[in-house]
Amino acid sequence: MISEVAHTVVAALPLSDTGAHLTGLAAPKTVDTNGIISFLASKIAPILLAVLGLIFIGRANKGEVSRVLTSSVIAIVGLVFIGGAVTLLFLGGYLVDLIFK
Repeated sequence: MISEVAHTVVAALPLSDTGAHLTGLAAPKTVDTNGIISFLASKIAPILLAVLGLIFIGRANKGEVSRVLTSSVIAIVGLVFIGGAVTLLFLGGYLVDLIFK
């Protein structure tokens, strides 16, 4: 009895459908991250750099020049690493597009 019902149900299903109606899930959508990246680069990064500058100025006024120089060098090296990572990300994407085209 159960096998007959199962065969009837399977026979009634359209063969060309992918079964998305059975799960109720829509096809995955792509997320455009260009707006997020441009927002972070244009709004958040300058604010963080300004706060970092204020901290450095506050330390320099207290006479902690060596700490300011050390922190400045660490911040500059960090920015260089971030810039290098972004460059490698774009270079890697270019190479993948070039190879698999």
